[in-house]
Amino acid sequence: MSTTTRTTAAADETTALHSSSGWRVVDIVVAAVLGIAVGLIFIAFNYTGANLFDPLSAVLPGLGGLIVGVWLIGGPLGGLIIRKPGAAMLVEVLAATVSVLPGNKWGISTLWSGLAQGFGAELVFALFLYRAWRLPVAMLAGAGAGVGAWILEFGLGNHAMSLGFNITYLVCLIISGALLAGALSWVLTRALARTGVLSRFPSGREA
Repeated sequence: MSTTTRTTAAADETTALHSSSGWRVVDIVVAAVLGIAVGLIFIAFNYTGANLFDPLSAVLPGLGGLIVGVWLIGGPLGGLIIRKPGAAMLVEVLAATVSVLPGNKWGISTLWSGLAQGFGAELVFALFLYRAWRLPVAMLAGAGAGVGAWILEFGLGNHAMSLGFNITYLVCLIISGALLAGALSWVLTRALARTGVLSRFPSGREA
């Protein structure tokens, strides 16, 4: 291989790496739109489905974790659609910020939840080097968000709860995160891709 050929190949590789990891204006705009949209879902859920948490926990302490997956969807959805390092974290934190604006019973701690949940999903995508976007990876990202939520809540007060509660709560968060956040995000991403609105993203072109 000539020096010119090697130089050209190296330049092409650098360009490909930049295009896969560098943020474009459209990526930032879509992340903001997703964050607002998911945040509105959070607000609606705060006053509706969240009311199921206590009744479920009354049946079995920790069982309320089965509904928490709805609050975890921002990270997996952002990661699957935008496919850039930091996308999962950004969308989840933006959504948490939007959900706190009208006020809720958790207050500013909602932002800490967004960070923990977004980091959990982000870590899974990072472990796969931001190259795997299949359903199992999406479900792992949702489960990762659930683990992130569990760790934060354990530190904030759940450490005082019983061992049985914490184990049940962790298992329920993982299941809920994998299904309601991970699998549902994967389905939503494919549905959006088929409409053509994601044509400027690899997630849209694959469909």
